[in-house]
Amino acid sequence: MSRSTTSVRRKPPSFVLEGLRFFTVVFFAGAGTQVGEGLGDEGYMLGALNSTFIGLVLGSGLGYVLGGVLGRTTATSAELARNRLSEASAEELVAGAFGSVAGVILAAAVAWPLFFLEQRYLAFPLFAFVCLTTGYVGYLIASSKYDSVLSLFGARSGRSSREAGASVLPRVVDTSVAIDGRILDVVRAGFLHGTMLVPMPVLGELQGFADAGDDTRRAKGRRGLEVLEALKREPHVKLEVLDLDVPGVPDVDAKLVRICLDRGAALLTLDTNLAKSAALTGIKVLNLHALALALRPPVVAGEEIRVHLLKAGKEPGQAVGYLDDGSMVVVEAARERIGGEAEVYVTSVVTTANGRLVFGRVSGDEPDGRPARRPTPPPSDGGPSPASFPPRA
Repeated sequence: MSRSTTSVRRKPPSFVLEGLRFFTVVFFAGAGTQVGEGLGDEGYMLGALNSTFIGLVLGSGLGYVLGGVLGRTTATSAELARNRLSEASAEELVAGAFGSVAGVILAAAVAWPLFFLEQRYLAFPLFAFVCLTTGYVGYLIASSKYDSVLSLFGARSGRSSREAGASVLPRVVDTSVAIDGRILDVVRAGFLHGTMLVPMPVLGELQGFADAGDDTRRAKGRRGLEVLEALKREPHVKLEVLDLDVPGVPDVDAKLVRICLDRGAALLTLDTNLAKSAALTGIKVLNLHALALALRPPVVAGEEIRVHLLKAGKEPGQAVGYLDDGSMVVVEAARERIGGEAEVYVTSVVTTANGRLVFGRVSGDEPDGRPARRPTPPPSDGGPSPASFPPRA
C-alpha cells in the first residue's frame, strides 16, 4: 500500500479553525459595513438601527457561517497537500521549486503580448493560465530530474553529481581473470557487459606463459589467450587491446593501476592483494573472487549444522528440515528425531533447477545408522597413557 493510503488524516487544531473563522468574520463585517454605508444613513431601519449597523451585523453573521465552512475546507486541503508532499523527498521539492520559477519566468517572457488585447478581462486570465500551466510542467520536469538540477549548483547546494559505478565504467582485465576463465560464465549470465580493455603488458605476460618451458605455465598462458579470444566473440562485450605501456614501471600490477588511473577505468581482477592496493589509490575494483565468495553455498560437505527436523522424507528413515535460506536438508536415519533439533553432518550438497538440496546424517552416527564407536578412554588406575611415551626415534 502507498503512503498516501496508509497515512492517518489528523484533525486540525481548533485554534487554526477559529483563527480562520475570525478573519473571515472580520472580512465580511467590513464588507457589510461598506454595503450599509453605500445605502445611506438618512433613515433608520428596524427602529434605532441604521443601515451601516445592520450591514455590520449581517456581514458578521454571514462571515461566522462561511468562516466555519471555509476553515474546515482550508484545513482539509492543507492536510491533503501535506500527505502528497510527504511522499516527495526534500531534493524533489527544492528542484521542483526551481523548475516552477523557471517555468513562470519563461511563460511571462512569452505571454506578455496578451496584455495588448483591448479586453483586459481576457488578457489577465489567459496570462495566468499560461503561467500556471508552464510552472506546473516545470515542476514536474525538474522534480523528476532533481539529481541533474541540483548538480548544476555543485557544492553550493551541498550536493554533487553521483559518481559512476564500477559496473558502467570500462574495465581493465587482469592476467588472473584471463587465466581463470570463469569470466566467460559471468558474461554469458549477463552480469558483465560493455567495454573491456586488455593492456599490452597483460598480453605480454600471457604470451610469456604460453612460451614457457614448464607445462603448467604454458597451459595457463594458452588458456588465458583462448579466454580473451572467446570474450572478443561475445555479442555484449567490446574487447579492446590498449597498445600502450607505462615506461619506468617494471611490475605488471603497478602498470595496470597506472592505466586505470589515467583512463578512469575500473580494474577487473581475481587477485585480492591487487584489489586492495588498487582500491587504496581510489580505483573502482571488480573482484571476481569476492563475487565467488558471496555466491558460495551456505553449507559445504564436511560441515556440521544444526537443523530443526519438521517432517518425514520420501525414503525410509529420512527426516527433512530447512535452512534459513529455504534449502531443504535431508537427514538419513533420523525419523525418530522429527519435531526436534539435531546436529547434522553434511555429506553432499546438490544444486538443482528448483534450488539446493543438502544431504547429511546425524553427527556421531556411522553411515549405516549405527552409533559411532567412541575411542577407548585411557586407563584410570594411574598407569601411563599412550601420550606419555616419548616418540620413536
